[in-house]
Amino acid sequence: MRLLLADDHDLVLETLSAFLTAQGEFEVETRGSLEDALVRIGESPAPDLVLLDYSMPGMNGLDGLERAIAASFGRPVAIMSGTATKAVAQEAIDKGAIGFLPKTMAAKSLVNAVRFMAMGETYVPLDFLNAQDEAADVPLARLLSERERQVLEALTRGLSNKEIARELDLQEVTIKLHVKTLCRKLDAKNRTHAAMIGKEAGIV
Repeated sequence: MRLLLADDHDLVLETLSAFLTAQGEFEVETRGSLEDALVRIGESPAPDLVLLDYSMPGMNGLDGLERAIAASFGRPVAIMSGTATKAVAQEAIDKGAIGFLPKTMAAKSLVNAVRFMAMGETYVPLDFLNAQDEAADVPLARLLSERERQVLEALTRGLSNKEIARELDLQEVTIKLHVKTLCRKLDAKNRTHAAMIGKEAGIV
């Protein structure tokens, strides 16, 4: 099965590509922008499934999704995101995406989702659809995804990346990405500072 992953974050591409390739059933190619992905989609042999990052260069919201679908001649195209809301996920499906994958998905769930979509079945995680888009009336919390809040809560308990990964059933490298994103969103100097900010703001 030929997969095309398009994301402007090298670490995300390397992590996803390595994990999916290790399954032994996927032939994975990666691109760093929508334009590069569109070029590859038009080449032969065409990818069996295309996964596009929602916020990478050239996407312009879901316009990039529509361009990729038009170029794929009926082959499935899905959206990945670490920040998009349920409304965006639903709009993506309405526009013809075969699925929506939160980047916080557990590794095993990701593989099953890819298999599911490659068979032509639409996939959106139920826990994502059922989750709250925003924490109640806490301004800083609105910046964070549900998974980021879970990681932040674990940081306040002093857990290491490895311990958090085990608790949330995620890869350690994924936790490192979340911690980095948390520090950026909360304007924190380090993980300890992020935990302090989270406590003071009432996020956790």
